Amino acid sequence: MAFDIEEELKKLPAKPGVYLMYDAEGTVMYVGKAVVLKNRVRQYFQNSRKKRLKIYSMLPKVDHFEYIVTDSEVEALVLECNLIKEYRPKYNTMLMDDKAYPFIKITVEDEYPRILFAHHMRKDRARYFGPYPNAGAVRETIDLIRRLYHLRSCNRNLPRDIGKDRPCLYYHIHQCEAPCQGWVSKEAYREQLEKAIDFLNGRTEDEVRELTRRMQKASDELNFERAASYRDLLSSVMKVSERQKITNSGGDDQDVIALARDDGDAIAQVFFIRGGKLIGRDHFYLKAAGGESDGDVLQSFLKQYYSGTPFIPKELMLSNEIDESDIIEAWLTEKRGKRVYIRVPQKGTKEKLVDLAKRNADILLRQDRERIRRESGRTIGAVKEIGRWLGMEPPERIEAYDISNISGFQSVGSMVVYEKGRPKKSDYRKFRIKSVEGPNDYASLAEVLTRRFERGIRRENGFDRLPDLIMMDGGKGQVGIALQILDDLGLGIPVCGMVKDDRHRTRGLYYNNREVPIDTHSEGFHLITRIQDEAHRFAIEYHKSLRSKEQVHSILDDIPDVGAARKRVLVSHFENLDEIRDADVETLKALPSMNEKAAESIWRFFHRNEDKEEENEGQ
Repeated sequence: MAFDIEEELKKLPAKPGVYLMYDAEGTVMYVGKAVVLKNRVRQYFQNSRKKRLKIYSMLPKVDHFEYIVTDSEVEALVLECNLIKEYRPKYNTMLMDDKAYPFIKITVEDEYPRILFAHHMRKDRARYFGPYPNAGAVRETIDLIRRLYHLRSCNRNLPRDIGKDRPCLYYHIHQCEAPCQGWVSKEAYREQLEKAIDFLNGRTEDEVRELTRRMQKASDELNFERAASYRDLLSSVMKVSERQKITNSGGDDQDVIALARDDGDAIAQVFFIRGGKLIGRDHFYLKAAGGESDGDVLQSFLKQYYSGTPFIPKELMLSNEIDESDIIEAWLTEKRGKRVYIRVPQKGTKEKLVDLAKRNADILLRQDRERIRRESGRTIGAVKEIGRWLGMEPPERIEAYDISNISGFQSVGSMVVYEKGRPKKSDYRKFRIKSVEGPNDYASLAEVLTRRFERGIRRENGFDRLPDLIMMDGGKGQVGIALQILDDLGLGIPVCGMVKDDRHRTRGLYYNNREVPIDTHSEGFHLITRIQDEAHRFAIEYHKSLRSKEQVHSILDDIPDVGAARKRVLVSHFENLDEIRDADVETLKALPSMNEKAAESIWRFFHRNEDKEEENEGQ
């Protein structure tokens, strides 16, 4: 039944919620939030109201809409964020990065707490410090704290495992006091822990004074090796402290966020202030929809960024006013469990911090404009060149195919996909040849293409999107096969071949029964080469994995007490036979479906020759 927009507008409820605009193909074009759905959605279709440029562009393409009612505007905001991340609609401002920030984790509930690298902040009883600007900063800081305070990072269960094994390397290099041996009391260990926590909270002055005193003392005693060691430690402490070079007396956690924009490109610069000190910064690329104000773009960034980051600071300081400040404050307060404030500073230190972030964002945008231009040339520009050579519109989606086998053994096919000049690996597909015996690449290619496009016609998941251009790794023969398959299925998709010279290098494209010359120094040529290499690599890797598994299976058949289920476990858990051979009995026994008898049988099977060699040596 056709969707009657006017009729459906009358059915909209006067409640908060989220609405989704769809095109005729069922693609989500826009996701929005409304305090009152009935009023907000009707505004899009009223001629008398002023509309932004992106709305004018979108409205002619709207085929139907859906809505989801929520109990509150905060719920609607959360749902809007989730749907935008899920569908990535064309007419929403999109955050182009998906970054996560590491933390330092201290397991304070343990009797002998550990210091660890953590990718995420979890709701456990541990204490977290960060987020840090990058993984290198976290590892560097953990290494420094080990050298200063000798906290352990091993996974031994203490005090249960005290004395069960020898102390590790960190004890011998004086970075751990070996609590695993009971050589340090809980009280002394806890005292060092508190010092480390103070250090992570930014209180480094005492440590600097103490290291300086020790360095001077060692130097006075002519113990220059020890003095150099203290000097290096002091240098590391100062380096970590330099990351915290902006300080305020309040000691609060804050994010300073500023926006720089140039037409459709934008950068959001974020300064991380923790405990009153600037610990790092990061930036994010955004693709801004036409007609949106800087405040609209910044607001979209806030909703997407804070829906994914685990840490919410007490205060956000912004470069631009946003319309939904109150509702975003309420949402973040609910996520944090404590009050969150959103402010646009107008004077004082906070205003200077925002201005600094803004200047950094402007610099990044200027610096990256050339990089963005070059990247566009490698992708969109290259696609336009290919379209121009072939006399067609630039093909947005290109698919390429290749066959791999060794003398017909385990023939496989690969399908790689490029969209707008970039590989789309989620759409790559592998085919195991079923109907062809022996090394017949043409017949194998026909099977792959038939299976792929029959599934496309049936709109099967993962195959429903058809390409604008098919590229074959060969000339007239492969192109002819592809065109025949497409003709039999009633599909009119352009096909071209990548023609090679005597040195097996691509020299041109075979299209419409003629060879089309191409500029071998152009970005279009480089893109063709990348597509060709990627199709070849993907097919070879799949073929190698099948050969490896076939080899593993054939040898595992000879091991006593290992049936089909245990073979599957071994093949899925280990990459190759060497890994199985190197595994000890305990490792094998811990695998699913495995018992001690089977584990010992596997180990003996791979080490039987070693036993014979030992017997011969004994004789």
